[in-house]
Amino acid sequence: MHKIAALLAAASLVLTACAAPATAEEVFNAPAATRVAKEEKGLKTAIFAGGCFWGVEGVFSHVKGVTSAVSGYHGGTAASAKYDIITGGMTDHAESVKITYDPSVVRYDQLLRIFFSVATDPTLKNRQGPDVGAHYRSAIVPMNAEQAAVAKAYLAQMGKSGVWKNPIVTRIEAYKAFYPAEAYHQDYMVKNPTSRYIVRWDAPKVAALKVKFPTFYRAAFLRDAG
Repeated sequence: MHKIAALLAAASLVLTACAAPATAEEVFNAPAATRVAKEEKGLKTAIFAGGCFWGVEGVFSHVKGVTSAVSGYHGGTAASAKYDIITGGMTDHAESVKITYDPSVVRYDQLLRIFFSVATDPTLKNRQGPDVGAHYRSAIVPMNAEQAAVAKAYLAQMGKSGVWKNPIVTRIEAYKAFYPAEAYHQDYMVKNPTSRYIVRWDAPKVAALKVKFPTFYRAAFLRDAG
């Protein structure tokens, strides 16, 4: 971006999702959960919010046992569940990812560990990486009582682990409704591998997943059929 166009674009990027790079994000050694999820057989759903949904979706799309990963909005109304509205910062929505997973392959507590190791920094309030605003908050949205119990126990464990220098600010939020994002946001990482944002911010997250969780890493990107 250059000259006048650059100034206009930069102002816009401050408010829009997945803005221009600033500083690098950390990878953490999140502990294995002491409260293991006890889940019945059959596919389950879970919702995670941790900054720009491109990267969160990208990470989970490479996790074995995940059968669907959909970028979307959670926390606000149906009328405001639109990209150009939520990025204005005036809604209750968070950019989120709804995943479907097989707990016989990857449990909910293991998904939490992956999420907090490579997908989001739980000490950042209303921002992740270069993206700032409440719609980039780090949040967990349990879909049943077992997930809620595991999430509460894991956040408490994280706070005592000493892994993070600053306090954990990730919130547990009650499920309201999940609204899938616009089509061009779905599978964004695999569709735009040379995007400056993807190369700088999200590809490293997938690389970290491969290194830190080799038994859960799936080389192929799961494209969502929905």
